[in-house]
Amino acid sequence: MNILVYGAGAIGGYLGSRLLQSGHQVVMLDRQEMADAINRDGIQVSEGGQMVEVKPTAVSSLDETLAFEQRYDLILMGLKSYDLPAALEQLSRSAPDSATIITVQNGIGIERPFIDKFGAKRIVAGSLTTPVSKESGNVLVIERSDRGLGLAPTLRGQDIETWVALFQEAGIPATGIDDYESMKWSKALLNMIGNATSAILKMPPGDIYGNNDTYDLEARMLRETLAVMAKKQLQVVDLPGPSPRSLATAIRWAPRFLLKPVLTKLVSKGRGEKMPSFYIDLTSGRGMSEVIYHNGAVAEAGTAVGVKTPVNQVLNDVLLKLTSKEIDREQFEGHPERLVAEVKRYE
Repeated sequence: MNILVYGAGAIGGYLGSRLLQSGHQVVMLDRQEMADAINRDGIQVSEGGQMVEVKPTAVSSLDETLAFEQRYDLILMGLKSYDLPAALEQLSRSAPDSATIITVQNGIGIERPFIDKFGAKRIVAGSLTTPVSKESGNVLVIERSDRGLGLAPTLRGQDIETWVALFQEAGIPATGIDDYESMKWSKALLNMIGNATSAILKMPPGDIYGNNDTYDLEARMLRETLAVMAKKQLQVVDLPGPSPRSLATAIRWAPRFLLKPVLTKLVSKGRGEKMPSFYIDLTSGRGMSEVIYHNGAVAEAGTAVGVKTPVNQVLNDVLLKLTSKEIDREQFEGHPERLVAEVKRYE
């Protein structure tokens, strides 16, 4: 197949490299600096103690891609969620009419603008559970090999086996899921654990779950999310590797004295001292945050269906104000009590 990877960061670089390895024609689109580095040095992917190097073609504009291939079978969106609106505008002018577009961004509602622009028949939603980190240069490290990629049609009932098989043949565990909204909300449930709270307070996720006050905020945030899902009649579905269904059951029914030590242990083991993606966004200086596609999207949906979501709303609002420098980061860093007070003010 002829494949265009739009965004050659950790996720796009990983998926594109594996597809290139399996014999497909892959062009990667990214900013000039990144494109030059890929053309010069290639991409190295480290997984399970083995390092593989690939040399994809990289370009810095959509116009350049037409010089390599007039027709793409697949456009794989590897950008951050907040970079998608600009990419969508460019694609609306230049994207091949026949190409299927697969979105692999984290977050809720990101497929809707693509569906509105190109039609649901051309859009496949993806949720990648494989953790990929980018080290110096163009070295990508696959941190766990027991995860994979969930794919779901945005047009109910549409056959996506071609795309599931594409990634499976490239060595990426992939599975089809019937309902894309249930899939994306289930993945968001996992993404939100120890993310916004940690970014706001500048505390590692393990410490967030070890502290009684912040643990209670996290538990409330997750219960709010599950309540919105239930009102929207969305199911919690399992993804390749992790089990959001087991998490949801525990959050709904397990008493605090049982649930807290289990969740604290899981979060400490899984993330521990590693700061989450929302904190990386906050400190990057770009003034953008994916919180609007997570806690913000939950709060917006809660308003629409009549479910109160004060914790999600506060996490979204405070983190956005910190990101835009409307308020100083020192106001909340290391002060869980201030975040608790802010939630009480919203209630």
